[in-house]
Amino acid sequence: MISFSSFQMREELTQAISDLGFETPTPIQQKVLPQLLSEPIDIIGLAQTGTGKTAAYGLPLLHHVDLNLRHVQCLVLSPTRELCMQIQEEMSKYGCHMRGLRIAAVYGGVPISGQLRDARANPQIVVATPGRLIDLLERKALSLDHLQYVVLDEADEMLNMGFREDIELILKNTPEREHTWLFSATMSNEVRGIAKRFMKEWQEFSVGAANVTNANIDHQYFVTNHHNRFETLRRLLDFAPGIYGIIFTRTKQDAQEVSEKLMKMGYHVSPLHGDMDQKMRTKVMERFKSRQLQAIVATDVAARGIDVNDITHVINYELPDDPEVYTHRSGRTARAGKSGICMSIVSPKQISNIRQIEKLVKQRFNKSDIPDGADVVRKRIVFYMDQIANAAPQPDFAKLYHDSIHEQFADMDKDELIRRLIWLQLKETIDAYQDSEDLNAGFENKLKDRNHDSMHDRSGRTVRIFINIGEKDGLTTGKLVGFITESTDVEANIIERVTVRELSSYFNVPGDAAEYIIEHLSSKKFKSRKVRLEIAEQRSGGGGGDFRGPREDRPRAGSENRPRPQSSRFTGDIRSYGNREGGYKGKRK
Repeated sequence: MISFSSFQMREELTQAISDLGFETPTPIQQKVLPQLLSEPIDIIGLAQTGTGKTAAYGLPLLHHVDLNLRHVQCLVLSPTRELCMQIQEEMSKYGCHMRGLRIAAVYGGVPISGQLRDARANPQIVVATPGRLIDLLERKALSLDHLQYVVLDEADEMLNMGFREDIELILKNTPEREHTWLFSATMSNEVRGIAKRFMKEWQEFSVGAANVTNANIDHQYFVTNHHNRFETLRRLLDFAPGIYGIIFTRTKQDAQEVSEKLMKMGYHVSPLHGDMDQKMRTKVMERFKSRQLQAIVATDVAARGIDVNDITHVINYELPDDPEVYTHRSGRTARAGKSGICMSIVSPKQISNIRQIEKLVKQRFNKSDIPDGADVVRKRIVFYMDQIANAAPQPDFAKLYHDSIHEQFADMDKDELIRRLIWLQLKETIDAYQDSEDLNAGFENKLKDRNHDSMHDRSGRTVRIFINIGEKDGLTTGKLVGFITESTDVEANIIERVTVRELSSYFNVPGDAAEYIIEHLSSKKFKSRKVRLEIAEQRSGGGGGDFRGPREDRPRAGSENRPRPQSSRFTGDIRSYGNREGGYKGKRK
């Protein structure tokens, strides 16, 4: 097994690594360190967040830096100020035994005066966000004329944030640059474009299959209607009383609003986004790392600088627009060999997004029911009882208050005392969930609400549905069932009597599921063709399941290609179906 001691590094670095207790390098470190320490070249390192990229480039930079020279030799560009601070802190730890080493971090969101002083103190290494670095260059407080090494850390994120022109300007003004090291979680066309323009012939180092997430992460998703997202979030938080996590939102406004609502309700959370000044963001991170906060509500950009190993949960309040961002979010948990949970709150129409992410990360996600009120109360009772059982009061406490405590509760038996303690601790939770509604979306849950014992309508029959795609569209029975299940989240075992014809197809589903499936499939496309679904017409006098298709699509003997008359029978108003007593439509009373 490779160890850090096997690398040929300057003695000061070897000592620092030993002091920090590092023994075995991570996969990306194992791949790039031998090359960059012995014979530096231009490289691209592809690895997810949290895989040890800072040491992968930081140790070689420190190994090659000349402490006798008083100018900038190494530059690390990163997308956010939090990540800048983190990189400077880590590299300072690695270089703690290197006398004369100066590392300056320059980033926006704070007064520039202190950074001007640091820049004019002739640091050998500068860690910077692109915008603030250009500001210092324009003020002539910093020179890159003798720069030898440039590292682009989280290159994909810098490009996503609109730093392309800034990066190009900086790289054009590094005439003595010898090597460029680009580290990224993904190899997008924009990242490759930067590499082609500003790097020599490079070598690519990739860790594992692209976008495969940590196997120790339990990926869960909860399906609810869009207007119930916040209540679903509250319930998930209440169901995980020991949570220590990150709640991701897509926008700064959502992060602020969601956190404010939660704080008013007594949750120990705080927002973290780009509109907050650096002092406030630093304070939030200090409170989070000391566990004064059970969670932070953050945007993707703000969370880039978070380096915490004990995060138990990541919650996607909304799925990211880019499926690849999901891997960055989920990678915040299950670090350092630990397990973690990544929860996603989705609407029924976003089921297809979940399927896309599953294919991207090559893992199947678990569809979970949103806990009901009884589940939440039960979970919190167990959690509170565990706290009582594991509590270790100070000995002096018992001595001081023993007599008064026993006198107060002398006439109360143990069971009554426990009951009152739990009630006192959980009465607000119990009151809040006394008449809680079912937040799960989907026809299965509505069936549960009606206490059905089967997924058929009250007559026991299934409903036959017509869909306007067939063999000419490349459809098979398996592909049709897969298309239905992936787009609607129904189980395959409720789909019966599938018939695939040349131009159209048919299938049977329980009566209570028909409206749900038609509604959610009608907005989808199959191989770029917009699908159309309708309840197939039942033959007059027919029994349980002999159906015809819609009149305009029904084939006629000997006239397969003849124009078909339009029919007014099927208007496309799905609300007209499933309204009979006990049917699908209607909310739980």
